[in-house]
Amino acid sequence: MRLAITGTPGCGKSTLSKLLGEKFGLRVINEKDFAIQNKLGSFNEENELEIPIKEFEKKANTFLKKNDNILFEGHVLCEAKLAVDKIIVLTINPEELELRLEQRNYHAVKIMDNVFCEGIEYCKKHAERNYSKEKVIVVKSMPSPRLTFAQTLVKLSN
Repeated sequence: MRLAITGTPGCGKSTLSKLLGEKFGLRVINEKDFAIQNKLGSFNEENELEIPIKEFEKKANTFLKKNDNILFEGHVLCEAKLAVDKIIVLTINPEELELRLEQRNYHAVKIMDNVFCEGIEYCKKHAERNYSKEKVIVVKSMPSPRLTFAQTLVKLSN
């Protein structure tokens, strides 16, 4: 099984990835860690890694062709075209996202950017453009990670 999870920063991708990884025995790989390990991208003035999507896509797909039981997680995965069985787009209420990002001490401009992206369904729209309809699973982030996990299991089994 090869899965990807994408969504706006703060929506719960890492938590859901950990739970799915444990449930299905998948190796969870964060996009940023993969990019750094493969010397992809560079850090900008805010010390954020800017990942070149096409280069990332090529390296990740080469990796995926050689490996099974992988779960990639990260917010730019909706912009790539990865050789995965399913891509889960984790969504969240923009107001809840704003609260989460404030609690993580995100800069106000970054909060605004991410809330805007969630409001216009950026990740969902890009995933639907880059992956076949059968591969895209949209899951709403719930207040409890266990509820989000249970909802994801139901949608994966359909």
